[in-house]
Amino acid sequence: MLLKLPKSFKLYTRLVPIRFASKVSANDFIKVKNDRGVREITLCHPSTRNSLSMDMMCVLHEALVEDSRNVELRCVILTAEGKIWSAGHNLKELQPDDLEFRDTVFQKLTDIVLDIRKLPVPVIAKVNGYAAAAGCQLAASCDIIVASDKSMFSTPGAGVGVFCNTPGVAVGRVMSRPKSAYMLMTGLPLSSQEAYVAGLVSKVVPESELDKTIEEIVCAIRSKSRAVLGLGKEFYYEQLNLPLEDAYAKAKAKMNENLQLADCKEGMQSFIEKRAPNWKHT
Repeated sequence: MLLKLPKSFKLYTRLVPIRFASKVSANDFIKVKNDRGVREITLCHPSTRNSLSMDMMCVLHEALVEDSRNVELRCVILTAEGKIWSAGHNLKELQPDDLEFRDTVFQKLTDIVLDIRKLPVPVIAKVNGYAAAAGCQLAASCDIIVASDKSMFSTPGAGVGVFCNTPGVAVGRVMSRPKSAYMLMTGLPLSSQEAYVAGLVSKVVPESELDKTIEEIVCAIRSKSRAVLGLGKEFYYEQLNLPLEDAYAKAKAKMNENLQLADCKEGMQSFIEKRAPNWKHT
């Protein structure tokens, strides 16, 4: 849900399309760059503060999942231009009394965050700005969240009469109950450092070091086998919802499955031989 931003940020007033545009160009909403196995998707619709309109979400979703089974793809970075990383859903799209369309809007973002989890490669949120409401939900749904020290996070929907129920699912699963309830019930923003302490953010760095930090993380991911990380990511999320004994039982089976991978055998052999592994990503 769109937010009540700090006074220093003005809400946009231009009426954006209320239904699917007949001709939507991805370039109107996002920029996509593929470089050495890294796909960087940049939200770039400043007139709506990078709001997650239906048009924006459609092109974003397509860019996220495109060619995801290609072994050349190693990770995805989700970032944004401007001081507002994303202002959340476009409230003007939700004003008409059309339950079917509203449901489609909420389902589209649900599909996006679920596919982020299903992607066989890590997805990194690179946040240098304000992530609010559904924008906060999107960032919190990424595997790794790196924020600059100038970033903020909030779920302020109740302030305009729309409680952030769907963002609450995301923040409630990565933060403690008291912290997530504070965000949802007060609408007050958290600084990036507060978000880090609360468990919403993986790492906070000075704005001047954000690019360097992302590159270090990307290099660490590139040095691993895609097959191993993909298998591990899938089970990591599966086991979070299991009772402890069941989780360990399934983890044992997953370890044995991992040991059968060609890259696992190569990795252990390279360790013994004290050389760099030659991954086949299988």
